[in-house]
Amino acid sequence: MFSWLANAWRVPELRHRVLFTAMILALYRLGSWVPAPGINSDQINNYFNGQAGQGIFGLLNLFSGGALSQFAVFALGIMPYVTASIILQLLTVVVPKLEALQKEGESGYAKINQYTRYLTVVLAALQALGYGVLFQRQHIIPGGMGRLVLIVITLTAGTTLLMWMGELITKRGIGNGISLLIFASILSRLPTAVNAIVNGSATEKLFFPIIAVAIVVAVVFVQEGQRRIPIQYAKRVVGRRLTAGGSTYMPLRVNMAGVIPIIFAAAVLAFPPTLAQYLPSTQNFINNHFLPSSWYYILTEAVLILVFTFFYTAVQFNPVDQADNLRKQGGYIPGIRPGPPTAAYLDRVLTRLTLPGALFLAAVAVLPTLFIKYFNISQAARSYLGGTSVLIAVGVALDTMRQIESQMMMRRYEGFLR
Repeated sequence: MFSWLANAWRVPELRHRVLFTAMILALYRLGSWVPAPGINSDQINNYFNGQAGQGIFGLLNLFSGGALSQFAVFALGIMPYVTASIILQLLTVVVPKLEALQKEGESGYAKINQYTRYLTVVLAALQALGYGVLFQRQHIIPGGMGRLVLIVITLTAGTTLLMWMGELITKRGIGNGISLLIFASILSRLPTAVNAIVNGSATEKLFFPIIAVAIVVAVVFVQEGQRRIPIQYAKRVVGRRLTAGGSTYMPLRVNMAGVIPIIFAAAVLAFPPTLAQYLPSTQNFINNHFLPSSWYYILTEAVLILVFTFFYTAVQFNPVDQADNLRKQGGYIPGIRPGPPTAAYLDRVLTRLTLPGALFLAAVAVLPTLFIKYFNISQAARSYLGGTSVLIAVGVALDTMRQIESQMMMRRYEGFLR
């Protein structure tokens, strides 16, 4: 491992990418501690240390890296962008114009990304307005329309800046920028969680590290699992040359969606508390039924993870397109006719693979919460080291390591992932 890290550091391009990513993440953490104008951070902290920090706001505070409890410039985090991405991807399936844009290639994706940015600004403004109204009603922040407008502008600008920073990481750094921002937020709360476990009960000290290690091992095992579909290429004439046929394989991962369904589910579950600020009559119902430890929240999260896993896998891998590409390149699956039969075979195999992957994601996200629910585990450890946060952190780390691995293999260095 250490020799692999040393080899990675010797590559100038890779070193620059890593340093650029670290610089952006450091700026993100700095902005998470800069309070919005006219905000008393102590009053916000006291509010989150009370009952509010035990509900969905505690989970949202985790995904913002503690910025929400400081009511900092980056208080909304990157979740409005994730929510906007969910909405646009869902609309792509049902709106013919968006579906046509998606098939146009790079130009179409650029247009869809532009729509996603616009929707992110709208969602961030609505969420900032909801927080501002809530905290003004709780007399935590000063009242007045002018102060509310200033807060909305500040938090919306913070989310927009984070969106730009995440895209910069994706383009010039290492890994997926949006996922890394969420990863940094979760990792920043790790010392608080460890301290809570150290100072917690004997049950907590004994079982919670075992749960965390078991989740990490299970995530790595499933994330690296794949089904290899054999592909045979026939000899064909390209120009004046006869290309030799050969055999290879098409890797279909058990969990092709990665941690995206977990992030999507968390973003959707953030909607009800935001809407409750505009509908005070529903606030008690949402606060009572959407606690991360409540059965309503647990079952809703599991169902959303299952749905988003199948949906995102279908977006990432289209069996019809894959079968058509194989046919054009002169490839075929032994025993399967090219064209529609190949597409049907790939769709059947992918469905069988996706189902256990989706069930695994839901189980890893839900089972630790159920275990913690019936044992004497502190709220801090429950919020910071639950199944969802560990799953996201490990999944993002694996994806980032995989990208670094590919960069190393391009330069003929021996990789770390085996």
